Amino acid sequence: MNNVSLIGRLTADPELRHTQSGVAMARFTVAVDRRVKAGEERQADFISVTAWRQTAEFVCKYFSKGNRIALTGSIRTGSYTAQDGSKRYTTDVWADNVEFCESKNSSSSSYDNNNYGGGNSYSRQQSYRSEPAPAPSYSSGNVEDFADMPTDEDLPF
Repeated sequence: MNNVSLIGRLTADPELRHTQSGVAMARFTVAVDRRVKAGEERQADFISVTAWRQTAEFVCKYFSKGNRIALTGSIRTGSYTAQDGSKRYTTDVWADNVEFCESKNSSSSSYDNNNYGGGNSYSRQQSYRSEPAPAPSYSSGNVEDFADMPTDEDLPF
C-alpha cells in the first residue's frame, strides 16, 4: 500500500501552474522534522510535493512560505535524461488531501508551536470548510463542580 502522511512547513510560496490541457498543478517543498534523541540537533527532510486540480488551487490560495501543513498522498517515482545525458531519478509525494495545522494568527507568530486547532482541509473527496472547529476549553474547576458517579445498584443495566 502506497500511503504517505506528512506534517511540516512550506519552504517557499507554492506556485500554481497549468498543463497544456488546462489542469491546475502546484509543486512545493515541505520541511519535515525528523525524530531525534534528546540533546541532539534538530534535523529535517525536504520533501517535494505535487498537488493537482482543486487541491493545487487550495494550496496556492491559502498557504504560503512558513505555514504548517498536513497532507496525505502517495509516493511517485520517475526518471528523466538530463541535458548532459545522465539519467536522473525523482521521488515526489502526490498530495490527495491537504489540511491546515495551525490558525492563521499562530502561523505568523512562531514556528515551534503545536497548535493543530484549524481543522480546515481540502481533498478530492471533500470540500473546503471555511470555519475552524472551536477549540475545547478546559478550566481547573472545583471539587463541587463534579457530580457523584452512581454505584452499581443505581445503574439501569
